[in-house]
Formats: sequence, C-alpha cells, structure tokens
Amino acid sequence: MKRVLILGATGQIAQWVARGLGQHEGVQQTLLLRNPRKLSGEEPNNAQVVIGDALDKKLLRKVVTGQDIVYANLAGEDLDKQALAIIAAMQSAGVRRLIFVLSLGIHDEVPGRFGEWNRATIGEDLKPYRRAADAIAASGLDFTILRPAWLTDEHEVDYELTGKGEPFSGTVVSRKSVADLIVQIIKQPTLHIGADLGVNKPGSDGDKPYFM
Repeated sequence: MKRVLILGATGQIAQWVARGLGQHEGVQQTLLLRNPRKLSGEEPNNAQVVIGDALDKKLLRKVVTGQDIVYANLAGEDLDKQALAIIAAMQSAGVRRLIFVLSLGIHDEVPGRFGEWNRATIGEDLKPYRRAADAIAASGLDFTILRPAWLTDEHEVDYELTGKGEPFSGTVVSRKSVADLIVQIIKQPTLHIGADLGVNKPGSDGDKPYFM
C-alpha cells in the first residue's frame, strides 16, 4: 500500500490529483485542508480527510508520520514558512519523498516580453516561493519542485518540461496537466527526484497568457 499525504487538498490541482489517485486500489490518501466547507462530498473512497493547518507542527508531524510521499499544493505569503515546517516534519518522521508545486519565475528563468510582464505582475509575490524552493533544495529530501505556467481550467493533458537553468517555455498550462504529472510521479516515485521543473503547454508562447 502506497501512502500519500496531500497538503492543501482543496486546491484545484490537488483535487485532480486526488481523483486520479482514487482510481488506484494500492494507494491510501490523507487529505489535509484548512476549511471543511470546501469539501465536495465526493472525495475518493481511499481518502482520509484531516482538517488543519500545515503550520500546526504537532498535527503536521502526526499526519506526515507513516507516509510514503508528501505532495504540497500550498500558497501564500508565508509559503516559505510552510515549506520549512513540512521539511522539518518529514525529516523528523523519516519520510523522504516530497513533491512541491511552486510557480514559474522563481529563478528569473522566464525570457523575453513574457518574462518582463510576469515579473511586473507577480514578481514581488514570488519571493517566499523562491525561499521555499531554496529550502527544499537544501533539505536533503528526495524532492521534486514543479513550476507551472499560468494555470487554466482546460480539460486537457498537454504539457512539456524544462529544467532548472533552462529558459521557461510557453505561458500557460492546464491544472489537469500538472495533476497528471504529479500522479505519474506518485505512481513512479523515482521519477524526477532532485528535479526543479518548469511545466507549460507546448506552443503557448506569447507576451502574456491568452486570458489576461
């Protein structure tokens, strides 16, 4: 049985991941979320729901213990503090595999006019995301960092990857695509260990996302 902890489980990407993992009998999910009112009532049969905050160190240690994989789908100006709490809980519990969704632009890797627009639009907001990435990279855990392009609700799985140090491609990617990548990593946990990956839809280059 593969045990997976999803932090920020009511996020839209996380919901796609939980649905995908719900189709696998060999997976047991624990869904940590802050607001029970965001529950759909259609959570997978293989999921246990826990209400709480990733900054609650006692609760976090409890839910991390015994897991095989931790997948974090979090946000906010305190994201770096959340990342540090997760790292500490995993190190204490001896859990090594971490998948963490951050954002494009944290390494100033987005080129051209789109990069200029992206920095002007969300550059200041990305500072805790960069600090989170640095903490994860230095953690000694078996991590994968994902940096999605601007997210869409398109019902498609169509994405390509760029590595850290490579120019980011494209402007958008569907949440369903990012979720598909996460499910693939969970199914094959050795995939992309130590990688910091940009995720975009091929052919979506432009000066800014099409919906902006």
